[in-house]
Amino acid sequence: MAVKKRKSKLRKPIQKRKARLRARKRTPGAARPAVRLPRTAKLPGTSTPASARAFVSGVELPRAKARRRDGPAEALTLQEMGFDTAKDQAALVGSEIVSFVSGVTAERREAITNAALLAQLAATKAVPDETNIDAWYRKYFETLKKVGWVLQDYEFKEYEEASQGFEAHQAILEVAALFMGAAAPAAMLVLTTTLKALQSMGKDNPWITLFDRQSRVSTVARFQVSIAEQEPGGQFIVRTMAFVLSAKSTITQVLFFKATENQAKLRYHSGKVTVDAAVLEGVSAAIKAKLVAHARDFIHTLDL
Repeated sequence: MAVKKRKSKLRKPIQKRKARLRARKRTPGAARPAVRLPRTAKLPGTSTPASARAFVSGVELPRAKARRRDGPAEALTLQEMGFDTAKDQAALVGSEIVSFVSGVTAERREAITNAALLAQLAATKAVPDETNIDAWYRKYFETLKKVGWVLQDYEFKEYEEASQGFEAHQAILEVAALFMGAAAPAAMLVLTTTLKALQSMGKDNPWITLFDRQSRVSTVARFQVSIAEQEPGGQFIVRTMAFVLSAKSTITQVLFFKATENQAKLRYHSGKVTVDAAVLEGVSAAIKAKLVAHARDFIHTLDL
């Protein structure tokens, strides 16, 4: 009897522990409650129209260029931009080329163009050291993200020359071909046409001069290339590429700069960006208002 009694005393604590474990599995502890987000809730770190407008309201931009005429600056209107949904078009936006494949609405062209300029100006204000390009790009991408651009990463890669010399526009096309492949033939064609159109302008064109002034500092240059396209499935896509060009000689005509072998280096970032249409549309008026004093000095559109 004594032996049986000892066994029963051992068995009871084991049974109690098992019962407690089963109870814990059935009932979450108070310190770790289950959290269920509503279907419409935004995940942490993403933007909403309201948060985007608040960001734009508070973001600091450089001082606008002084104007001779009296009175307040006037916004660059959609009509003045001349965007046309049915056409392939491009815009020179400060240090960025933005190309649009036919089918992208005029309103979205305006919104993307203005967002690109806002990101550049915000980065320039936040990073006064023109040689600190990595910091400039961090602010540039951060601003785009705040106004509805969904970017996956900001990693830069080293471009490897395939020929004996370096030509900037050829490098851009090679990076674009590698990035887009056969998946976006229309976007690739529009980019190629855009570069040819810019090359035909000549180095003394005031918009090419502006692009060079905004993108380079002596032997270093940074510039961006974006292509916006409305895909057949209805998704609005922006393919964006960012470049950092460094050379052993002074860089002139950034887009068409040439150098002999090993005399120039190019780093680039490429990414397929999905744009939150609700955020972009909800903040576009605020961005346009923020850029009233700047847009006319930095944006030029052209038909292809």
